[in-house]
Amino acid sequence: MNQLLAQSLNFQVGPTGSSRTIAIQGPLVGINSLADIVTVIMSFLYPFAGAIFLGVVIWGGFDLLTSHGEAEKLNSGRSKITSGIIGFILLATSYILAKLLGFIFGVGEGIL
Repeated sequence: MNQLLAQSLNFQVGPTGSSRTIAIQGPLVGINSLADIVTVIMSFLYPFAGAIFLGVVIWGGFDLLTSHGEAEKLNSGRSKITSGIIGFILLATSYILAKLLGFIFGVGEGIL
């Protein structure tokens, strides 16, 4: 049995079926270089990092709300929120920088 993974579908469009051909490309991409491997891996890791950021900010907010004025818990909550925001800024900066460098050097997917 042959397994067919349709990566390109060609359709004849027009009243007679022969006037024009439209090709629809599949979502799978070939991996040809190390940059492609890194791009695929990072596209899965960025959403997880965003979820971790959200969890850290919620955890810090919970510490702030339940501190009841205790200086130690207030500082702990503030530091968690600050660390989460700094981490998210670093993550976004690294993502944009990687896409920009990929575009400049013609490696990977390019800009956003």
